[in-house]
Amino acid sequence: MSDETSLFERDPDQVRRLHGGFFNAIPHSRELGLEVVDMGPGWGVLKVPYRPELIGNPTTGVLHGGVITSLMDSTCGLAVFCRLPRMEAIATLDLRLDFLKPAVIGEDVFARAECYRLTRQIAFVRATAYQRDPEDPVATSTAAFMRASSSAKKPFPPREGQ
Repeated sequence: MSDETSLFERDPDQVRRLHGGFFNAIPHSRELGLEVVDMGPGWGVLKVPYRPELIGNPTTGVLHGGVITSLMDSTCGLAVFCRLPRMEAIATLDLRLDFLKPAVIGEDVFARAECYRLTRQIAFVRATAYQRDPEDPVATSTAAFMRASSSAKKPFPPREGQ
């Protein structure tokens, strides 16, 4: 497990600048309108504003599940970045969501994630999506991210017969 101080703890303004530009640079995040609300060492909060074009069911007006999934994945990634000792590439290995109830029509959705364990190879995260009250979630999530620093230094041994 890494005992290094996070980049966020050393230079929070740099991390805020990087992430503000990061979400604007990703077309999918920009189209969803993801906004950084708050962040700290090992955690982050994002928001997706309610917009009619994000509706999944025109009859009910409920946001599409993919919007909530993208919000959760991005928030989990933000939490990992806020925990890393230095900026590096990460990739989602596993993302599990439990949808608990539909989001209230016409209201923004927030997600808060915490990177609760960081190893040399993997970051582990928990997240909650909510609207009015974090204690009344729309969805919960667990995720694992691969760290770029975990790239194998040695290639895998060849299989027998190769």
